[in-house]
Amino acid sequence: MKSPWNAALAMVAGLGLLILCLSLGAQEQTAPKFKFDPDWPKPLPNKWKMGGVTGLAVDKDDNVWVLDRPNDLTDIELEAELTPPLADCCVRPPSMIHIDKNGSVIGSFDAPQGHGMAVDSKGFVYIGQDTVRKYDPATGKVVAEVPRTPDRVPGAGADPPLTSSHVPGHGSAGPVAGFLSPLAGRPKPDPAAQAAREAAIAAFHVKYPPTTPMIVGGLEEIRLDEPAHELYAADNYLGGRVMVFDMDTFQFKRGWGAYGHALTEMTTSDEDRAYTPGGPEPKEFRGHLTLNISNDGLVYAADRMANRIDVTTKQGKFVKEFVLAPGTGVGGSTGGVMFSPDKKQRFLYISDLTNNHIYFLNREDGKLVGQMGSMGENGGQFFGLHMIAVDSKGDIYTGEVFQGERVQRFLPVR
Repeated sequence: MKSPWNAALAMVAGLGLLILCLSLGAQEQTAPKFKFDPDWPKPLPNKWKMGGVTGLAVDKDDNVWVLDRPNDLTDIELEAELTPPLADCCVRPPSMIHIDKNGSVIGSFDAPQGHGMAVDSKGFVYIGQDTVRKYDPATGKVVAEVPRTPDRVPGAGADPPLTSSHVPGHGSAGPVAGFLSPLAGRPKPDPAAQAAREAAIAAFHVKYPPTTPMIVGGLEEIRLDEPAHELYAADNYLGGRVMVFDMDTFQFKRGWGAYGHALTEMTTSDEDRAYTPGGPEPKEFRGHLTLNISNDGLVYAADRMANRIDVTTKQGKFVKEFVLAPGTGVGGSTGGVMFSPDKKQRFLYISDLTNNHIYFLNREDGKLVGQMGSMGENGGQFFGLHMIAVDSKGDIYTGEVFQGERVQRFLPVR
């Protein structure tokens, strides 16, 4: 027979265990908190004005590389380039800008504009353009590139030049011009021209099927798995493919589509990429595919135009799927993918271009536990939240396109 004393001790121990479990559960569900850092970065030198940010990476020293689009700048922003200058500001910046932890520019080089970038432990910079090119940051010279098809998808436009060139003082129509519809609506396509284009695309798909072991089209994302000597690239062919290359030889190794479909299983049908916000997810990736690789070997592929994140193994075996802000239309919700800096990487950090939020998700189950940010032009707000990066201390860095055209830093609130 138990004494009252033993029973009381057992009850206290049980309550303690229950409180501990509840505390751990609450901790698991609590989103991290951050505050905007108004002192980073410092004003750019040389009268530079940054264009839209299309790549962002933190190097081994916790310094930040920013890939921007100098050609986003308009005439009125480039009057300091004229001879004689018509205003104090501004001058096109280099497309690659290296910023240290204190916010000062410590290096730069000019390269063709692109989308997606990474930096390896030796300091080499990888830029997504019409393929992935590896640059020596000291010289800005290309030292290697991933194989790509000699042809582009019909209607995709010409390849970007391998050198940056422009007319001083003459810019573009601005970073949002291509996203705006004319007041009277877009003209209806000529039926004959549309039929010819569709036939040309069908012929291209025959010539370059989903199994094509090289980059097709353009790049959306680059990630490096240095321990495995592998480079992951998301090209934009057929809504997006996860493509894995040997990091030393740049030879193709494997690839997959949505739900871990082998490249041999991917279709070219537009119907398999059709999606209505809030509706069923498409069978294939729909568009603007980004990705990242967790410490425990899972690949998180964010299909922004379908508001979802596919989780697979490094070999492409489908594990699970998260759907985020499914009612989001236009540009979609699931942009860049980053992880919290703890060893287990308990949280996913997702940047949202359309809603201009950073979402915090439990990595285990994809549950939304918090968000940060809103649309606006004040410090700490976003206007075209495009890129996200995290350093070893847990600081968050963001890059914006559209009217944002800037990088910001957010510090953890301990």
